[in-house]
Amino acid sequence: MFCFGLEPIARSAYVLIMAETGLLEKTVRMLRPVLPRRFRGDIPVVPIVRLTGVIGFSTPLRPGLTLSSVAKQLERAFAWPRARAVALSINSPGGSAVQSNLVFQRIRQLSVEKETPVIAFVEDVAASGGYMIACAADEIVADPSSIVGSIGVIGATFGFTKLIEKIGVERRIYTSGLNKAMLDPFLPENPEHVARLKAIQEDIHASFIALVKARRGARLTGPEPDLFSGEYWAARKGIEYGLVDRIGDLRSTLRERFGDKVETPLVSASRSLFGRATPGVSAGAGTLLDRPGLTDELISSLEARALWARFGL
Repeated sequence: MFCFGLEPIARSAYVLIMAETGLLEKTVRMLRPVLPRRFRGDIPVVPIVRLTGVIGFSTPLRPGLTLSSVAKQLERAFAWPRARAVALSINSPGGSAVQSNLVFQRIRQLSVEKETPVIAFVEDVAASGGYMIACAADEIVADPSSIVGSIGVIGATFGFTKLIEKIGVERRIYTSGLNKAMLDPFLPENPEHVARLKAIQEDIHASFIALVKARRGARLTGPEPDLFSGEYWAARKGIEYGLVDRIGDLRSTLRERFGDKVETPLVSASRSLFGRATPGVSAGAGTLLDRPGLTDELISSLEARALWARFGL
């Protein structure tokens, strides 16, 4: 019944005859039970992509969540044969507004190109940029204790003017450009500089609000002053405000939607020659203290820890 030895024209005619006589369908039905599960067209597949961590921040042990770190995973998930949907498992307190938007845009582009729906599943938190990424999904599902929202923009720094005065240090700074040293933490706070920063934040906030409104539409029922104030809520309140669609978990929801036999392959990050997820290839021999840029990495770790801590995590 197989035609591996036939010439291309003969093979085409053979397949046509089989299709006309119903033999092709019978053959497929006969072979289906013995084929590996991934080759069986009757089993629904929903690839899963995990989007976890602070967006844009890099720490000594884990690279930040950026477009470059997840682009290949997303492309592989949406290219999965016979995928009925793509599931996003999200656990992020936010971070870089730019990287959040880049990941959001890439998910939407792939969803439209492949005509594949997207379902977001919130773990501990999808706040700020994490919630922006969740908005790329057609449906947002969360655990009752998940935290969502924080639709706002935040910036923070320190002021060291009194400290350096106390220890007898003189700050010397040379610039070309009137505002090049704006918000320098070793200079006294300048109200004009703060106003400029606030204006930038308002622009970013307005873009964030427009994105949420465009994606959630009429589902948003909460009062706007609360929704877009930067406040965050547990998932049940999120449902009441239209930020979340339903309570549930990934496995139960996908089995309910696509059947008990649904395949849910996890699309992992690609591995480097050293066996580590890329980016973040081993920095080479030596202890942690030998690493260049250790101070910057430790500061990034503290900043990331502070972002998680805002949500009690």
